[in-house]
Amino acid sequence: MEDGKSSSQSAGKPIRCKAAICREAGEPLVIEEIMVAPPCPYEVRIRIICTSLCYSDITFWKLTVPPACVPRILGHEAVGVVESVGENVNEVAPGDVVIPTFLSECGECEDCCSKRSNLCSKFPFKIHPWMPRYENSRFTDLKGEVLYHFLFVSSFSEYTVVDINHVVKIDPAIPPDRACLFGCCIATGVGAACKVANVEAGSTVVIFGLGSIGLAVAKGAKLCGANRIIGVDVNPDKFEIAKKFGVTEFINSKDCGNESLSQVVKEMTGGGADYCFECVGLASLVQEAYASCRKGWGKTIVLGVQKPGSQLSLSSFEVLHSGKTLTGALFGGVKAKSDLPLLLKRYTDNELQVDEFVTHE
Repeated sequence: MEDGKSSSQSAGKPIRCKAAICREAGEPLVIEEIMVAPPCPYEVRIRIICTSLCYSDITFWKLTVPPACVPRILGHEAVGVVESVGENVNEVAPGDVVIPTFLSECGECEDCCSKRSNLCSKFPFKIHPWMPRYENSRFTDLKGEVLYHFLFVSSFSEYTVVDINHVVKIDPAIPPDRACLFGCCIATGVGAACKVANVEAGSTVVIFGLGSIGLAVAKGAKLCGANRIIGVDVNPDKFEIAKKFGVTEFINSKDCGNESLSQVVKEMTGGGADYCFECVGLASLVQEAYASCRKGWGKTIVLGVQKPGSQLSLSSFEVLHSGKTLTGALFGGVKAKSDLPLLLKRYTDNELQVDEFVTHE
């Protein structure tokens, strides 16, 4: 073992491997050989086994304004094996199977020590091109040009380097093509329903956008015992798919006629839904979701990734007089190290089914 940290022959040395690089916004990713530097103190180098595609990757692949930057290695839903670790890393060792996460949990700051927040203040979430501690990159191309990181993970590479506060050790028996989904999709959707909204049994839930996050919300709402789970989308074909995830009714937002979407929801629900989840990333849809909530106790949870500079416009009269709640939920309110193992146990105990999320490879 080298310094008691690794038996790998590559430990402490750069690794040459392949990665999919975004060189121009919206252009096809380019498969290239790159160099991945060894981990610095408090860092872990990971061999990626499996990575999935989140729509946030597509959003930032297309983005042409800051915080967009190129050349960049995207990807943030993944599972991998620890290849080597830097100094001061004791949580994981080479050979451990881990999920890298875009949200940190240092376990020391006031937020991490509180049950009320999953937003670490010592290593705050950023759309950042660098490693969180050192403000530099571990990637270069074969010409020596720096390649930027994405969401502290950059999983579209055979090897990546991640800060230890962004690494969760998991049971190696969990299939990688299921485990990777817990790095964003499952945690965000299920967490938002079960932890942030705390959906009550017998309640009515409306989900705006039936992509993977919306379908994960449906899973979470079903786990909580929601009575009605109404899906809203512009694509009617998604309803048949969504039924498998627990969605009971469907609204095609293109077929509302002269009525607003919120008016249709209110009519269907007798005054508004108990819980609304915005899973697309449109300010106008956030406003419709908020308007669709029942007065007095309705909750709207925003999960969709908005374009930079997007603004909400809400009537102060409505906010004051309706008594409703509007909140965001980054990573579904889930604490990476504390809560992901609990979610994974619900999967291994067959309480939470995720097989339907894997459509193709």
